[in-house]
Amino acid sequence: MLDPKLAASIRLVVSDIDGTLVRNDKSLSERTIEVVRRARDAGIAFTLISARPPSGLGALIDQLSLAGPVGAFNGGTLFEPGGRIVEAHRLEPHDARRAVAMLDEAGIPVWFFADGLWIARDETSPHTDLERRAARLEPTLTEDFERWFERADKVVGVSDDHAAVARMEREIGAVLGPSANVVRSQPYFLDVTTAVANKGAGVEALARAFGVPLEATAAIGDMPNDVPMFAHAGLSVAMGQAPEEVRAKARHVADTNEADGVAQFLEQLIAARS
Repeated sequence: MLDPKLAASIRLVVSDIDGTLVRNDKSLSERTIEVVRRARDAGIAFTLISARPPSGLGALIDQLSLAGPVGAFNGGTLFEPGGRIVEAHRLEPHDARRAVAMLDEAGIPVWFFADGLWIARDETSPHTDLERRAARLEPTLTEDFERWFERADKVVGVSDDHAAVARMEREIGAVLGPSANVVRSQPYFLDVTTAVANKGAGVEALARAFGVPLEATAAIGDMPNDVPMFAHAGLSVAMGQAPEEVRAKARHVADTNEADGVAQFLEQLIAARS
């Protein structure tokens, strides 16, 4: 049960996108669009933080009529509606090289994000069509990533062998250590970004940008890469279909993304203010 006093204190909601705000087909429901508007009218700001590249947030920003900065690459890049970059943090080149090498050794296909591009060796990796829809990009095909290592925003391992993805999360994380953030954004995606590009730091930066104290901020997500922001926000919310280990870290559990869990949560915040 959501504590009414805490719910009434929330002035900013920071939401993950995939598995949280949008449905499984990557669409945004009309109910969610309407409730975000009602929340704004009630004095509750709303913004996004995602593992997606900036190109994958633009359409949602427009649909939701968002104002103020949003976070891409797990918070590594903050930008304003319209595209102006507020801040950007990239992987050290040697960390990017090592992550690619370890994923190659494990036989896990690699995607690379740099210079506003989604770069891949081919178009046969699983979830390529979903990524087209999410990132609003076509893959740039290359035989190797050498020319982009100096400017890597994110390295991604993509595989439907979820156990292998989880294993590489541990192994790459151990090798790269504190200089990188290595975490699953979906069971089939392993994201490698610079250490500052984590959602804990991201939610702090977004709260500062909106002028809202962290204790008046709610963070909502569904995957391990969302857990760091749970420790910082005043109210942490996991989606109903989130893995048990993610739900255990949250103060409140919402309904599933397919059932418009974010909209239902926002409706509770609005009701708490009336």
